[in-house]
This record gives sequence, structure tokens and C-alpha cells, in this order.
Amino acid sequence: MAAILAQRKQGSILVLTDAVFSFREQKPRKFGAGAIASRNRKGKDERETMIERAQQSAAKIFGVTYLLGMAILMVVFSRFYAPYMVWESGEETARHFLLHEDAIRIYLAGAFVFGVGMIVLLSALYVLLRPVNRGIALCAAFSRVIYAAFGFIFIMDMVGALRFLGGAGALRGFGQDGLVALAGAQLGAGRDAYYIGLAFNGLGSALFAWVLFQSRYIPRALALWGVLGAIYEGLCGFAYLLYPGFGAIHSPNWYELPPMTFDLLLCFWLLFRGVKSPEMGLAPASTT
Repeated sequence: MAAILAQRKQGSILVLTDAVFSFREQKPRKFGAGAIASRNRKGKDERETMIERAQQSAAKIFGVTYLLGMAILMVVFSRFYAPYMVWESGEETARHFLLHEDAIRIYLAGAFVFGVGMIVLLSALYVLLRPVNRGIALCAAFSRVIYAAFGFIFIMDMVGALRFLGGAGALRGFGQDGLVALAGAQLGAGRDAYYIGLAFNGLGSALFAWVLFQSRYIPRALALWGVLGAIYEGLCGFAYLLYPGFGAIHSPNWYELPPMTFDLLLCFWLLFRGVKSPEMGLAPASTT
């Protein structure tokens, strides 16, 4: 009996010893420095893949949103606003608004949709360019938020002008000419707010284009055109504020044309070519 117990005890010790050594053999494979480094590389690759997917989605959102928003704005501007607008004459514009209030309100609805789309656009650009230069991308997004805010102020001033023209309540005491003068002043204030916002839009667009230039996501020549066009837009808006007669020297119709061409080309590039990594065209490094 004693021999049997001794044999069982010895067998138990051997089994326990095998288990301990087996655990020790598996430990380096699970918790060694190489395994940890491998897991870290895998996690980094997964995060980079997620960033790339977010950038591709942001690029598509930017392209689709800009084209839709610009199409809406061009239709409502040319059809429901431009025929009744008189440059540098708020009172004459207000007299036209008095006879075409429904058309003006359709334009305001379209401009509001475009303003909301502007928030989507700058958000998409920030997501696209954040991995490249987060600080500049954030500053650019903030600048274009200010532009969008002044755009909404412009819309509110136009709504206020229509309210003056309505002559409800105590406003009737001003008479028709007085109401037109008040509405014209309100429209002039809205126009000034728009050109203040235009300067901020030029700053934000120039910064976004510069980060695109750094990223090489698009051809550098196109990005450089975006930088120059945005600077031109911002300077024109600022000059208009310093000297209101600048509009007679250089037509406001040209202020936004260069950056608009850049935005259109950027949309088509992002929609049909997508975001291309600058390393895709490079040959893999030698491992020897």
C-alpha cells in the first residue's frame, strides 16, 4: 500500500511539474516583447485603416454636398434674387423686393440650405485633413464657421428688410418711402456682413488648400491654385470693406470665381479619383 501511495505521489509531482514547465514554455509566446510589439503594430494598422476609411468617406461627402449645394444656390440666385438686385443701391433693391416677396423668400430658403451645407463641407474637410495637420485644419474650419455665421446674418438682414417692407404695426407711421429706406439700410448692413464673412472664407479656404498642398492627396498645382484663389478672394472682400467704391473698380462678380473653380475641380478629383496616399506610387523598401 505504501508503495502504491508513493507511486501516486510521484506521478502527481511529475504532472504538476509538466504543467508548470508547459506554462513557462507558453508564457514567452503570449506575453513576450515580440508578441506585444506585434499586437501594437496590428492595432496601429487597424487605426490607420479606420482613418483612411473616414478620409475616403469625408472626401465623397464633400464632393456630393458641394455640388448639390452649389446647384441649389445657382438656381435660386439667378432665378429668384439676381433679377431684383441693384448693386450699391439698397433702396432700389428694396423696391423690387416689395413687388416680388415670394421669389425672395424662395431665394432665402435656398441660401439657408446652402449655409447648412457649408457646415457639412467644412466638417468633411476637417476630417479629411486632420491627420495631416490638425492645428491648421482646425483653424481653417473655425474661419469657415465664421463665414457661415455671417452668411446666416445676411439671411436674417434680408428677412428683416422684408419685415420692414411689410409695414406691420407701428411701422406704418414711416410711410412707404420711409419703410423702403429702412429696408434698404438693412440690406446694406447684410451686404457688409457678407463681405466680412468673405474675408474669413478666403482665410479658411487658403489654409485648407495649404494642408492639401502638404498632404499630396491632390496634385500640388491644383492645391497651389486653391491657395492663390482663396487669398485673392479674402483680399477682395477686405478691400471692399475698406473702400466701398472698390466694387465699382473691380466687379464683385469676380471675387469668388477663382476659389469656386478650385472647389469644383477638387470635388471632381475627390469623387472620381479619391484620396490617394503619397506613398502609393513608391516602390517598397528593400529588406536586405
